[in-house]
Amino acid sequence: MLGMVRFSHTIFALPFAVAGALMARNALPPWSVLGWILLAMVGARSLAMALNRLIDRRLDAANPRTAGRHLPSGRLSVTQVRVFALLSLGALLGAVSQLPEVTWWLWPVPVALFVLYPYTKRFTWACHLVLGLAIGIAPIGGWIAVTGEFAVAPVLLWAGVACWIAGFDIIYALLDVRHDRDAGIRSAPARFGERRALGIAAGLHGVTIVLLALAGVAASVTWPYYVGVAACGVVLAWEHLTVRPGDDARIQAAFGTANGVMSLVFLAGVIAEVGLA
Repeated sequence: MLGMVRFSHTIFALPFAVAGALMARNALPPWSVLGWILLAMVGARSLAMALNRLIDRRLDAANPRTAGRHLPSGRLSVTQVRVFALLSLGALLGAVSQLPEVTWWLWPVPVALFVLYPYTKRFTWACHLVLGLAIGIAPIGGWIAVTGEFAVAPVLLWAGVACWIAGFDIIYALLDVRHDRDAGIRSAPARFGERRALGIAAGLHGVTIVLLALAGVAASVTWPYYVGVAACGVVLAWEHLTVRPGDDARIQAAFGTANGVMSLVFLAGVIAEVGLA
């Protein structure tokens, strides 16, 4: 089951959730709060992937690259994945019940986005942005879990992470561009071509760095945070220098390695900021 949900991909969003929690008070929250945030993130990530696999199972079966996934190949049944989705939702709700009351009212927002995203690829190339909004909610969730309040800084973090995720999802979509065109699946590479799609991804990643820097201004952070943001810019630049249309190995490296490193680099900058505060 962990193979189906790609548990390792939690590293993309989890560091931003922790960063949001740290930036909320510019200090380390109680370990119990961090524990509930971790459980909420794992539950949400697992639920999102399970829903994606359920909704897209017929699309996956028609794509040679994804036909070997657990549902199309029959290694897991629809019932098993539905049960797993319910358990994941239970973990999310259990964690939310231990956090500030506002989180009790907000949890349907990410869940609704998790359901919406798989359908958007059927009618708009902007599906990448919907995915970004869904997963990018992590830092604002971490912030609210600590403070119980909204603020400008976490909203900017949400927007920044949303642009980052949308950008690297466009890069990932390069793997399926030919199939997507033939099957009528919407994606930026299928709509605009591979080179222009990479330009859109690069633009989104440029906006990411600007928004992360503005979030720092709104949160009144000091230089270690901005060093971390600058390092994120270097990682994203490497990602775009690495990727080559038609070279699946480079696309996988740009998608997996670079983005995992980027999220950890950002968290390191926030930890350094909190440590010096």
